[in-house]
Amino acid sequence: MDLKTMTPKPRPLWGTEEVADYLGVPVKTLYKWRLEKHGPPWLRVGKHLRYVEEDVVAWVEGRKQLAS
Repeated sequence: MDLKTMTPKPRPLWGTEEVADYLGVPVKTLYKWRLEKHGPPWLRVGKHLRYVEEDVVAWVEGRKQLAS
């Protein structure tokens, strides 16, 4: 068995600035959402906040509303 094929590929992590740019909101808004316990899922790496790209995209997709 090849251990390389069993090792999961690391997912890219976005910083707060990258997520703010992607969402088109100020960085302060992300910090506010985090304190209010809503917004895209995040994780802490050391003293830094990081976001998994797929999680942010899924969060945006989950917020879509159908026109009535």
